[in-house]
Amino acid sequence: MATKKILIIDDDIDVITIVETILKKEGFEVISASNKIEGMKKIREEKPDLAILDVMMTTHYEGFELAKEITDDPELRKMPFLMQTSIDILTTTKPDVQAMAREFRKNPGFKDLHVILVKDINSGKAGIDYLSEKGESIWFPVHGFVRKPVDGKKILHEINRILNI
Repeated sequence: MATKKILIIDDDIDVITIVETILKKEGFEVISASNKIEGMKKIREEKPDLAILDVMMTTHYEGFELAKEITDDPELRKMPFLMQTSIDILTTTKPDVQAMAREFRKNPGFKDLHVILVKDINSGKAGIDYLSEKGESIWFPVHGFVRKPVDGKKILHEINRILNI
């Protein structure tokens, strides 16, 4: 099997070092970038099999902005990525995670959240609904989430699931 290439985009060198160590030990080729601009450049040049995106880098939503650029770009939208975050992930058993995010958004307990991360625990489908600076609700699907602090077994499980290894 060919070596899979993974791009880590995070502004915290300690996180990059930890994740890189875990992944290299498992035989992955690992490259890294520290922000959205550098990350997009490496995505286009290196064509990774998967990217791991931090949420908060130069701005609070930089990882979300990068993920949205990836999903909106016809050349890149098939590249899987994980969002690495310490934000709580809401789970559901409903396969339409976007509809579920909208339901959470209407709930008084969740409507004021700037960010809603939703994952269907049965299918693995996941997505993000966040409020832009203008207060608009922005939705995009993701391939999964990785919690911070990083748990080696969990990140490897998610990567293997997404890459069908």
